[in-house]
This record gives sequence, C-alpha cells and structure tokens, in this order.
Amino acid sequence: MFLTFGEVMARIAPPGHLRWPQSLPGSVQVTWGGGEANVAASLAMFGLPARYLTALPKQPVAESLVTSLRGLGVDVSQIYWRKEGRLGLYFVEVGANQRGSTVLYDRSYSAISLAAADEYDFERALQDVHWLHVTGITPAISEAAALANQRLVELAHARGVTVSCDLNFRKKLWNWRPGTKPKDLAKETMSRLLRHVDLVIANEEDAADVLGIHAGETDVLQGHIAAAAYEDVARQIAAQFPSVKRVAITLRESISADHNNWGAMLLDVATDKACFAPTDAAGNYVPYEIRNIVDRVGAGDSFGAGLLYALNTPDLASPDKAIAFAVAASCLKHSVQGDFNYVSVDEVKALLGGNASGRVQR
Repeated sequence: MFLTFGEVMARIAPPGHLRWPQSLPGSVQVTWGGGEANVAASLAMFGLPARYLTALPKQPVAESLVTSLRGLGVDVSQIYWRKEGRLGLYFVEVGANQRGSTVLYDRSYSAISLAAADEYDFERALQDVHWLHVTGITPAISEAAALANQRLVELAHARGVTVSCDLNFRKKLWNWRPGTKPKDLAKETMSRLLRHVDLVIANEEDAADVLGIHAGETDVLQGHIAAAAYEDVARQIAAQFPSVKRVAITLRESISADHNNWGAMLLDVATDKACFAPTDAAGNYVPYEIRNIVDRVGAGDSFGAGLLYALNTPDLASPDKAIAFAVAASCLKHSVQGDFNYVSVDEVKALLGGNASGRVQR
C-alpha cells in the first residue's frame, strides 16, 4: 500500500487559453489538484493500492472532491474531516507561446494548514503501508502542516517504510515565519525532513532553491539545461543526507509555454550510476520534444507516480527502465488537461516502445 499526505484543492481555471479578464464574469472550469493527491490518483489508475491522507472541511464541495478520488480507486478512508478550516483553492491561467502560465494560491486557513500533528491518526493511516510519498508543498503552507508532515515521515521511517519526497519548491507559499526568507525557511524545514527520506525527487530548479546546490551551466530562465551537471547535484544531495538511496531530477527545457523538451535523470547511490531518459539507440540522452502542450501542471507529480510504479514493478524496477517509464508517463501528462494524469500503463509502455505518432487507435 502506498500512502501520500498533503493538501488537495479545488483548481479553478478559465476555459482553454482565456485570461481572467476575458472569462469573468462567466463560466470557469473547476477540477481537483494537489501534488500528493495527483500521485495517489496516478498510482491508483496504474492499478496499485494507494491511500490518500489529508484534512478537509465537512462540506459538499470537499465531499465531491473525495468522491472523485474514490472513483479513481484511491483509498480515502483515512481522510480527517475537520470542523474548522476551509477548502484550499488555486487559480490557473494557462499560458501559450511566449506567455507563461500563472498560478494564484488561496490556501490561508485551509483545514490542513490549521490541523496539528496530534489531530491525525497517523498510526492507523500507516497500517499496511510500505511506501510513503510527501512533497515540499505541504510543509510550505503553515508551521502546523510542516510539523504534521515531519511527524508522519519520522513515524514511517521508524517503521521501515520507504519514504519518497518531491522537493517541489513554491516560493509563494513559504511565508509562515515572518522575517525569514522563503528559501531559508524551505532549506531549514526540508533539510530536517530529508534525514528520513530514501528517494528524493526534484526538478531542475529545486536543488538550488531548497538546498543551495547548483547545476553547472544551467540557465532555467533561458531554457538551457546542462543535463550532465545534474549527476553532481544528485551526488551532493546524497552526500548531505545519508538515508537517501536514490535521487531523481526532471529536466525541463522551456522553449515556450507550448514547446518544452522533457527528460530526467536517476542516480542510484549504491552503485553511483546515473541513468538518463529518454535515450537514442546509442544510449545518448535525447529529451522528448513536446509541442502544443495541453497542460503542464501536474507533470512533476505524474513523473513521481511513474517512478514509484516502476520501482515497485519487477520488470521495470532497474534504474534505467524505471526512469524511462517515469519520463514517458509524465511526457503523456502534457497532453492531459487538469492535474490528474489520466493515462494507463499500456499507453506509457506504447510510448516507450516508440509509438509517439499520436495516430488514432481503432
């Protein structure tokens, strides 16, 4: 059983590529999203047992959200229904061409931001769990959420549960300690957490933003990624946190909002071997060239879910196959609107097998 813990929200967006002034007053699209919920949803759709833990207010919209997760096969039995607090919201304006997407958070006083660690029944939530997945998003929303997240990770680690953590730095959220800069607060909080983590997942910016570890000639704002430099980044992370056994880093080159190059690297600490994906026939790293992106929000979560699935599937568990599966799964997410990655294992394997034409399947 997999367990993920974090905040899930209502995601509100204008239709298509419209901007807010074009959409309001008028209709908007409401879906669900949140890093840890996205991972649980993907794992469930891949056919693995996944449990999701969060705190939510007892009201109809939150109940609809939980019904949606349950419908995807996620175990929602341990969700904590809290009397105080609200459902978090976030607003997405999808970019196009040279105009990037924007995200506006409305998460203050949400149920999970107010819930103390001792309000959860973590022991019960961890029953039959062999893998816990958390992110750096939930600790960013409040001190209470950070302490609850830390408590759960420590309990899981003590039980021998494998723990994965996606660093997921969100500068707009790390503001719960007045007078402390977001990056400083993130580094302090996440460094304490990573002492109990087996697998670290990050994107091309997270290691620098959270841990102060920089990658060579990379210039993310200019869309230039020095892929090989991330081997050193991963090794520095592993050296700093001895419990870490693997480090995965997604590598996104953003040419425009619609055109990204996408790949990743996985370092196996025991063998000190780094594997990149995708690769050509000669084994050289050649990222997926993704054009006409439908929605990139949630791509990192789909990568994390793909990696967790592969590492727990015998014929995919080797580092080279695991990273290839994770990258393919997250590549397909760019074609899916909303946070959840509505793709199957067979579709991911088809892309791995070279079926990238997008032809109609009859």
